[in-house]
Amino acid sequence: MDFLASPAFWIALGQIIIIDILLGGDNAVVIALACRKLPPAQRTKGIIWGTAGAIILRVILIAFAMTLLALPFLKFVGALLLVWIGIKLLAPDEEGHGDVQGSDKLLAAIKTIIVADLVMSVDNVIAIAGAAQNAGEHQLLLVVLGLLISIPIIVWGSQLVIKLMERFPMIITLGGMLLGWIAGGMLVTDPAFVNPAIVDWMPKWGGVDEKGIAVISDALYWGSHIVGALLVLAAGKAVLARRAAATPAQG
Repeated sequence: MDFLASPAFWIALGQIIIIDILLGGDNAVVIALACRKLPPAQRTKGIIWGTAGAIILRVILIAFAMTLLALPFLKFVGALLLVWIGIKLLAPDEEGHGDVQGSDKLLAAIKTIIVADLVMSVDNVIAIAGAAQNAGEHQLLLVVLGLLISIPIIVWGSQLVIKLMERFPMIITLGGMLLGWIAGGMLVTDPAFVNPAIVDWMPKWGGVDEKGIAVISDALYWGSHIVGALLVLAAGKAVLARRAAATPAQG
């Protein structure tokens, strides 16, 4: 227990908590979007279990952060998955809801939270892993403690976002676009597109620094975020319009 007296341990823990809170804004939006249609009694369960599952997977992901972030096409696939989730949130499938049991919808919300958080974490866990490394030993303990302290903040934040969405539906659209925004940034920084030492047959639009972090032009970086957000918005609107056109007019 000597590490508890180490200033480096507490400094690293503080850094991890701050990182979790800053990144928790995205998580709160995803959790709120996924749980917004659940009955109030199930909504709390969805938030708690979805967050718990996401936290467990994030700890596992952080443990292998450096290796995972170096895998080519992982961010590319993750970006496509985030776009798909964003479109589904903007244009949820309403068919058959009358025949679906509440537990099924609860499990679907939990699955959405876990998958979205897992994908979004790929681009962010390196910051947490880096903060933990500064403390030397007990790195995984630091990560777990930081996440546990941050959970109440993320859960409370998602509850607040749900209440705001009920009053301002536009937040749902902005939340879906947020996922597209993140996806765009993930895609263009995939090692397959920036690391000359990986998948040499792929065209490269950037490079990597000494830490292996992608280096691309500002225009490409921010442009990809904007394109991702607009893609989710356009696709979501198109799906809704197609459904509306296919629905017989009520007389």
